[in-house]
Amino acid sequence: MEDVKTENMKDLVDRLTLGVTRILESRPGVTEVRYVEKEPAERHMIVSWEQKNCCLLPEDLRNFYQMTDGFLMTWSIKFDGNTTQLGTMIINSISTLCRLGTSSIYNLPNAPTLDDLENDTDDEGKEERVEKPHFNSQCRIFELDCCNGNGKVCLVYKNIQSGVVSSHAEIWFLDRALYWHFLSDTFTAYYRLMLVHLGLPQWQYALTKYGISPQAKQWFNMYKPVACTTSIIADDDMTLINKLDPSQVFKSKNKLQNTKKKAPAQLPGPQKNQTSLVTNKNASQIGSMTKKVIP
Repeated sequence: MEDVKTENMKDLVDRLTLGVTRILESRPGVTEVRYVEKEPAERHMIVSWEQKNCCLLPEDLRNFYQMTDGFLMTWSIKFDGNTTQLGTMIINSISTLCRLGTSSIYNLPNAPTLDDLENDTDDEGKEERVEKPHFNSQCRIFELDCCNGNGKVCLVYKNIQSGVVSSHAEIWFLDRALYWHFLSDTFTAYYRLMLVHLGLPQWQYALTKYGISPQAKQWFNMYKPVACTTSIIADDDMTLINKLDPSQVFKSKNKLQNTKKKAPAQLPGPQKNQTSLVTNKNASQIGSMTKKVIP
């Protein structure tokens, strides 16, 4: 009976992680892949959260919480004789899906809030085509992942109106310098990004124009994401243009040989004409000189 329960649990984890557990276990050096099993969130907890924050959870996130109240998966490697935890994938539970920017960052009277600090950097984001979040009454921001202190992945509701329950949310990354980076417009898309990058350190920075640190890049080289590249085009207006000329690149071998043979055959023609012209010219000059010398 226990074997059947264990087998069902493995099948559930495999479907929930899209097979990433098996991929990690097959990677060299990976010693332990740990998944924390969590019970589904109770319906009244979801309804209570929505009423408290005056926001409706996106349908895909609501379905996720009804299947498991949060997500925690870690994997470790054997490095320098010691076991070191390298990858971490976290989705906060419904009870820890807390709102950001509601209090001052210092426990002092009249201390600046996140909105006050953010106003100093507003000018630097004017060129961005996507409207970024703000720590004010028009946005509600909730923390999905603390990213081990490297930033915060947030569930963002924008353009909040008084008395209106907001239902549309996006996923954004707030780095340590309080700059916003758009990740996805749905929770499902972000969840797949997290699994694809295997929870590697600072993987969220790979989706920004700044990129990951040199140390994190070494881990990326050793344990590359499943189906993603770390080279991200920062400028959305930039397009990739194929400048290759197929007629020049895919020439057949016979055509190349024929052009090589024809090229030398055409060169002697003009040289022979030029020598004949020079010879005739010299002969006429010599003849005229002879006539002048002989009385």
